[in-house]
Amino acid sequence: MSTRSAETHEPTILSESEYRDRLRELPPSAKLVAKVLEDDAPLSQGQLAEESLLPDRTVRYALNRLEESEIVDSRYSFKDARKQVYYLRT
Repeated sequence: MSTRSAETHEPTILSESEYRDRLRELPPSAKLVAKVLEDDAPLSQGQLAEESLLPDRTVRYALNRLEESEIVDSRYSFKDARKQVYYLRT
């Protein structure tokens, strides 16, 4: 058992070069989703699909890859707590 109380997940802010290095290794769909988030964030998964013209499944895959690379983070929407919105860590 860990002696730490509750681990808080504090997202780190990425520098521009770190952001580009991490993004370079990702598939084109993830790059497109990141570009849409650069212009208009935070967005829900459905909004990202609409803005990027990608299928929902592709957007979900792209978001998973972006989260694994710690480029994107999410939080619950203030407008609808049932939905999550996504934003860049830059």
